[in-house]
Amino acid sequence: MKRLDAPIARTYSGAASAAGPLLFVRSTRRAKLGEWVRIGGEGQEERRGQVVDVGTEITVIQVFEDTLGLKPADAAITLAGETATTVVGKDLLGRALSGTGEPLDGLPPSIGEARLPIWGAPINPVRRQHPSDFIETGVSAIDGMNTLVRGQKLPVFSAPGLPGVELAADIVENARPARGEPFAVVFAAIGITERETQIFVSRFRESEVMERTVLFLNQASDPTIERLLTPRVALTTAEHLAYTHGIHVLVVMADITHYAEALREIAAAREEIPGRRGFPGYMYTDLASLFERAGVLKGGKGSVTQLPVVSLPDDDMTHPIPDLTGYITE
Repeated sequence: MKRLDAPIARTYSGAASAAGPLLFVRSTRRAKLGEWVRIGGEGQEERRGQVVDVGTEITVIQVFEDTLGLKPADAAITLAGETATTVVGKDLLGRALSGTGEPLDGLPPSIGEARLPIWGAPINPVRRQHPSDFIETGVSAIDGMNTLVRGQKLPVFSAPGLPGVELAADIVENARPARGEPFAVVFAAIGITERETQIFVSRFRESEVMERTVLFLNQASDPTIERLLTPRVALTTAEHLAYTHGIHVLVVMADITHYAEALREIAAAREEIPGRRGFPGYMYTDLASLFERAGVLKGGKGSVTQLPVVSLPDDDMTHPIPDLTGYITE
């Protein structure tokens, strides 16, 4: 028997126009924000995309792959009826994955325990337990002077030329709970280079921490939209480990500046009215939707702790990215 709630795919012939990685499609019925899209072209491989804006007349689609050679008027555009989801489960521990969860370690894709939507909601403040337990990072300046507490969100502000991402990797290797409880680390690298990707994968494989670590590695050469998906995929994985399996999970995200710049790039392509320094006016809300997913639930056994790394553009602490990050996480 066919499920009544099964996703319904709809195919449209041709786009009204294109601008860089964006396609503008008219008269799309029941399009959903974040819906997966398949784009076909004559004699070309199928491309992936996602709905990034839904209007009464125009739907905007962000294409993941290069659009070189794609003729908008001749494209076959299929809205899959499904929003962004990711496979979650304990079998992801020890894996190196792309920013959208595709294997980078040569192993087959994970079957997982469930497939969950990545657009999770912040924790209800009424259900939060007051953070009180210590997580050791192995960095004396943090452990001794700015202690990381379980369920907390503690940003690390770095400047150009300083080893912010390397510090994040050190914390991934050395972090541990105070009393030996079940512990895991989810590392989301956002907008890193190919060289950094190889360094991280080889470094963690050679250490003993890989078996309790999940790596999500988004490279600078990957589509811009993937930089917005990577931290959400990582947080969804962490939440499943924490609240289903009772594991205390530390989520290290580096670099949030790359995430915010991707947000600005897509907003500019959509011709949105810019806010401070060209960033969209909703950036505060968007960053809060990430940071507020940290916490400890009352009566629960697991927890999600966040350690986002933020590079200061031009060493400016008043820049919108560190400024808003500080407001949200203080």
